[in-house]
Amino acid sequence: MIVHAACSSAGGSTALLTAQQPSNQTMTHVLLIDDERKLTEPLRAAFERDGYVVSVAQDGHTGFSLAMVENPDVIVLDVMMPGMDGWQVCQAIREHKTVPIIMLTALDDPQDRIKGLELGADDYLVKPFSYAELKAHVRAMLRRVRLDSGQSAPKRLVSGDIVLDIEARTVSKAGKALNLRQKEYEILLLLLSQAGKVVSRERLFDEVWGVDWLGDTRTLDVHISWLRAKLEEDPSHPVHLQTVRGVGYRWVHPDEH
Repeated sequence: MIVHAACSSAGGSTALLTAQQPSNQTMTHVLLIDDERKLTEPLRAAFERDGYVVSVAQDGHTGFSLAMVENPDVIVLDVMMPGMDGWQVCQAIREHKTVPIIMLTALDDPQDRIKGLELGADDYLVKPFSYAELKAHVRAMLRRVRLDSGQSAPKRLVSGDIVLDIEARTVSKAGKALNLRQKEYEILLLLLSQAGKVVSRERLFDEVWGVDWLGDTRTLDVHISWLRAKLEEDPSHPVHLQTVRGVGYRWVHPDEH
């Protein structure tokens, strides 16, 4: 899905608000503030499919109010809105909260980026952009918040006789060190950190290769094969690093068998 820029005018229609209240407080809550429904509706649907709680405000005043009341985990804020524009909303929110703010704009001007950062924005995304790119920015912001607050990842991830030491960036199996390539290590780190859950191919590419990577998608399958050769007793019949057809991969702990 590619999201394109849309023009706003001061004579726009009455602001609309669509909000979904969090049914599970552990879910990540994203607040979208943008007056263009053609942008917010597909973004909301995509985020909700990925398990996020989403609120949408279609004008700056409503967006500011929701930010104060709902305490979202991250805010995606458009610059060009009638009435209270994104600059003003960002500044007003920042006077009260430290929530991560990602600014959206059709203006690819370094001065606009500088202005947004000076007003308190944490990140910047220029239209058009893909949903995968925006989601990667959201995840990056949330990881940064966890690190800044001291909620960093554990120092070691253990699954049976496999131990991944995050600080040392080493992996061992039954006490024997394994020589992993950088991408192999990063894939294993992501899968172990999400053990038991399916990690989509899209997420693996976003977090291991980056959202701008345009190479052959089969490279992921090659790296998975290399990992299985080093981690599985029988790589042709993997027990731990399982394929979920049409979706991605899942790491299974020994006690789940």
